[in-house]
Amino acid sequence: MKTLMFGSALLCLLASPAHAQLRTVNDLSLAAANKLADAAMAACQAQGRHIVVTVLDRGGNIVAVQRADGVGPHNTEASRRKAYTALSTKSDTYTLAVAANANPDMRNLATVPELLLLGGGLPLRARGEVVGAIGVAGGGGALPDRACAQAALAAIPELDSPTP
Repeated sequence: MKTLMFGSALLCLLASPAHAQLRTVNDLSLAAANKLADAAMAACQAQGRHIVVTVLDRGGNIVAVQRADGVGPHNTEASRRKAYTALSTKSDTYTLAVAANANPDMRNLATVPELLLLGGGLPLRARGEVVGAIGVAGGGGALPDRACAQAALAAIPELDSPTP
C-alpha cells in the first residue's frame, strides 16, 4: 500500500506541467550592451572625458567593456565593480555611497570585497526587473561617471528610465 501511495504521489509530481517551473525573463543582448557602452563613451567624450565602461548581464557576466585611449588601467576593474555593485544591490552606486556614508548600519557594505561604493554604476531595469548593470569609471569623479552611465540608458528604449 505504501508503495502505491508513493508511486501515485510521484506520478502526480511528474504529471505537473513543466512550464509551471519556468519563468520568462528579459535578457540583455550583446547588441544592447554594445549600444549602451557606445552611448556612455559618446556622452563622456562630448564632455572631454575619457572613460572605461562595463556592461554586465543579469547574472553578473561581462557582456561588453570599452576603454578610451589613455585611461588608467585601474579604471577597468573599477567600472566592472561599479556595475557589479549596482547589479548586486539593485541600486545606483552614487545613491548607495551617500546612504552608506550617512548610515552607520550601511557602512559595512564598504568592506564587502567586490562592492565599490562610488558613483558610476546603475542597474539596468526592464519593466521594473533588473536585467543587468552598467559601470563607468575614469571620467573625473563619481558624478561625471554617473552622468555618463545615465545618458547611456537612453540608447535602449526598452529599459526603464533611471530615477534621478
